[in-house]
Amino acid sequence: MAKQSVATLKTICSKVETYYLDAKLDLIHRAYQFADDAHRGQLRSSGEPYMIHPTEVAQTLADLHLDIPSIITGLLHDTVEDTHATLEEIEKEFGKDIAELVDGVTKLSQIAFKTSEEKQAENFRKMILAMAKDIRVILVKLADRLNNMRTLEHLIPYKQKMIAQETLDIYAPIANRLGISWIKLELEDLTLRYLHPHIYFKLAQRIAKTKREREKYIEEVAAIFDERLKEYDIHALVAGRAKHFYSIFKKMERRKVEYEDVYDVIAFRIIVDNITECYKSLGVIHAAYKPVPGRFKDYIAMPKANAYQSLHTTVIGPYGERIEIQIRTQDMHQVAEGGIAAHWKYKEGKFDSRSRENVTWVNRLLEWHKDLSDPNEFLETVKIDLFAEDVFVFTPKGEVKQLSHGATPLDFGYAVHTDVGNKCVGAKVNGKIFPLKHRLKSGDTVEIITSPTQTPSKDWLKIVKSSRAKAKIRTFIKEQERNRAHKLGKEMLDKGLRPFGHTLSKLEKSGELLKAAQPLNIRTDSELFIAVGYGRITTDELIQKIVPKEALEKKLEAAKAEDQSFLKRVFNAAKKKSETSNAITVADLDDVLIRFGRCCNPLPGDSIIGFITRGRGVTVHIASCAKALDSDKERKVEVQWNITEKGAIKRHVRIRVVTLDEPGFLALMSQTISSFGVNIASANIRTTHDKKAIAVFDVEVGDLGQLQKITSALEGKKGVISVERLRS
Repeated sequence: MAKQSVATLKTICSKVETYYLDAKLDLIHRAYQFADDAHRGQLRSSGEPYMIHPTEVAQTLADLHLDIPSIITGLLHDTVEDTHATLEEIEKEFGKDIAELVDGVTKLSQIAFKTSEEKQAENFRKMILAMAKDIRVILVKLADRLNNMRTLEHLIPYKQKMIAQETLDIYAPIANRLGISWIKLELEDLTLRYLHPHIYFKLAQRIAKTKREREKYIEEVAAIFDERLKEYDIHALVAGRAKHFYSIFKKMERRKVEYEDVYDVIAFRIIVDNITECYKSLGVIHAAYKPVPGRFKDYIAMPKANAYQSLHTTVIGPYGERIEIQIRTQDMHQVAEGGIAAHWKYKEGKFDSRSRENVTWVNRLLEWHKDLSDPNEFLETVKIDLFAEDVFVFTPKGEVKQLSHGATPLDFGYAVHTDVGNKCVGAKVNGKIFPLKHRLKSGDTVEIITSPTQTPSKDWLKIVKSSRAKAKIRTFIKEQERNRAHKLGKEMLDKGLRPFGHTLSKLEKSGELLKAAQPLNIRTDSELFIAVGYGRITTDELIQKIVPKEALEKKLEAAKAEDQSFLKRVFNAAKKKSETSNAITVADLDDVLIRFGRCCNPLPGDSIIGFITRGRGVTVHIASCAKALDSDKERKVEVQWNITEKGAIKRHVRIRVVTLDEPGFLALMSQTISSFGVNIASANIRTTHDKKAIAVFDVEVGDLGQLQKITSALEGKKGVISVERLRS
């Protein structure tokens, strides 16, 4: 990756003057001085003065041609979090608009969260909601993350991987959703460098070797295309480039091949004057070179959600090479590179927020915020939607609905209305009846068939693809579970209190029940019943607070075994504590049976969450596990790894390695894994028709760090195409 030029106040102001003639540069000078004073004496991890970072962020925002408040926010974005400066001071000095932008970017560093995962999720939620209010918040955050990724080499490996993974999961897809392709591509390449360093540097080495040969090919083909287009009076700008590292890596991973077998690593772009010439150019190219079936996409007639427009095609080009081609106008090209930033309009120096209406994804965020109270679920829902490509289908009345790639009639039903989705039993697609799991294609006309007796089930979560549908189904299922827990908890309390001469209805009316529950952080009778129904609070805990001590001692001996402590009944197996139980501590609960979710198979070092399951103790999941997201937060308990000695327990984990099918590879992989002192419990090897070998190993590791070392070492071996941890 080429080293970026160092930004200065002068370069920022010079850039702003190129696109904003009436810019008040004195405000930028004041903001720079304010930030410089606030950060004086602070250093970055590289040892450089901290002020280099906000200056580089402001430079990126100027490269995007953003307004003055955005540039100033870039300079000030870390002052509230990392220095003595306050939002009140910023508002007094620079106005309310800039103070709100800085607040939107600032992390929630002053709030005490129970876990770092909860803090990260709530930080993201706050940022996204601020973004929905003012899109400039996320643009500043993207510029901030870009500079942090460019300087990630100065952090320790653990933090490098953590930040790179978050960037790949959230920030690169956001840049894509907002249409800012150059930021998206650079972020992806940088994440590859730190998440898969062996692959990154292997690609860098191989691409460097073929640079001269590739440049010659691009020059020749561009000249051929240009000549053919001129024959039809089409004046075009033709340019070619090698695909980015991450794009090549994804092709290698998807096709299970080595770099040498990825043929379409070069892409050409044809920029013309108008839409008519786009389609005319496509005809010229297809007439001259054979198009690859199924690889043509018309994003001009059907733009992407981020307003991106182009014609995409893949052809067998000159010299028999397979090449990808994008055809667009100059205006389309500006939008493709700058995304939403290409739509900026200024009115008396203020941002015209109406330009964000073209990005429908932003407008869906507020709806999810209303439906999803759990910040972790909100984060995962947005992450799913970030990666979704879109398909366009029609209602019977001809209205267009934009859905996630792979969407089903259920997704369509929920896109129409929640009640339509909840009652969906099938659909007519282009006049024919199809089941709920049928995958829709762009251009389909869909009519939903409903039944008044139909209700959502957990199985639907495996069918739907869209975040909206998943959120609505989860909300319905959790509400049903809460209703059952409410009923069960009420019955249990009533049954537990009767032997002591109390009735639940009288205690409710008198307020004694709620008074007894208040020390347990319960605010309403309904909350209490649900907590008891789920097993978070026991009947014994409440009885001890309601019944006088003398009466309690007298009656407790005679109470039936089933009226004893809930935890003693449900978790009696936990008294014989196992190695697994010792490895996990559960907040507010002792002597509980611990189970690990088979769906995600957590390792020490993974972020985890626990859920009470009546009669089965506490089940521990990876925090981002889909089954954990499907569970009601009322059953959630905080859990932590309780391992003081490295390697104190061994956990089984499954990894899949795809390699070239050559002699000695199984021995090489086995030797590599064993060199870390790891036992291989089983190995399953199969070969494919295209001369690949797929090996699945069950290994016993001590923690996530050990697993990462193993996968990194395997990735570095010649002939290894991909290494993946399997969750189940």
